[in-house]
Amino acid sequence: MKKIKEIIIIKNRSDILLARQIVKQLGVAIGFDTLTSENIELVINELATNLIKHANKGELIISSLNNGKKQGVQIESVDSGPGFNNIEKSITNGYSTKKSLGYGLGIVNRIMDELEISSKPGYTHIICKYYIKNKRISGSCPFLIDGASRPRLGMSLNGDSFIIKRWNHSALVGVIDGLGHGQFAHRAAKTAWNYIMKHYDQPLDQIFRGTGRTCSATRGVVMALARFDWTKQKITLASIGNITVRVIGSSEKIDFIIRRGILGIKSPNPVINEKHWDPSYIMILHSDGIISHWNWDNFYYLQNESATKIAQVLLRSLAKDDDDATVVVVRGKI
Repeated sequence: MKKIKEIIIIKNRSDILLARQIVKQLGVAIGFDTLTSENIELVINELATNLIKHANKGELIISSLNNGKKQGVQIESVDSGPGFNNIEKSITNGYSTKKSLGYGLGIVNRIMDELEISSKPGYTHIICKYYIKNKRISGSCPFLIDGASRPRLGMSLNGDSFIIKRWNHSALVGVIDGLGHGQFAHRAAKTAWNYIMKHYDQPLDQIFRGTGRTCSATRGVVMALARFDWTKQKITLASIGNITVRVIGSSEKIDFIIRRGILGIKSPNPVINEKHWDPSYIMILHSDGIISHWNWDNFYYLQNESATKIAQVLLRSLAKDDDDATVVVVRGKI
């Protein structure tokens, strides 16, 4: 597809309608489905409305993206207004620099795959990108993956959640633990889960950054994410907070660098760990609702069981009564 680039001066509401029409036409040319086109129009509406509300006027630059493997759209917002006093706070849902209800840039962060903001008095430049998702699974996934989770005893809402997503030659697996338990922990974990499931194919550092921004209006979460590439026999893992990751079956101990912190509260950047992955290994991820000192030797009888069976037995045997608990298991096919 030929490169497309449109520059729209935003001064009033009619300019917003024009920008929405342009991005809709671009979406048709690229191949966006109806829901994606509607979401991108929401982003245009948010950015353009902010230009009028906070800077009186500005420019939206809408461009097609095609790097050979991915197609998508890039939207830039440029203005000479007062700038953001706190960039990250402006992305928090419910935050507005005017005395009115607003979502700041939270909508943009949730929908777009990438969001970068540079701002100072007299100049603000926002760049955001969205790529078409390829959900096709190339060949049969060589892993068995499943999880088991339950809320704190006596509670109906679970503050834990887990991620299992397969596409192309990859799989993304993870555990999310909202701080505390009950409805607020559940809300934090669900917010993180929703963001990740919409951005699963992005680099892990970008997923963590976007999750932290999205969870900034919640209690926050800790989480670990592992991406498997089964054609390269490679695993990439990132973790912030007290999610336990164990690998069973390797002749040498496999350690991952874990960063302390909470996503949503001064979110730190994770350390990205890349390791060789052998299909004979078993990976077990679990929240701190599972007792930390347990020995695989006590469960060796599960060596040839399915991921589902292993997760269920570990949850039933090791879960604490006073916390939400989650176990996710990845193993080669039996």
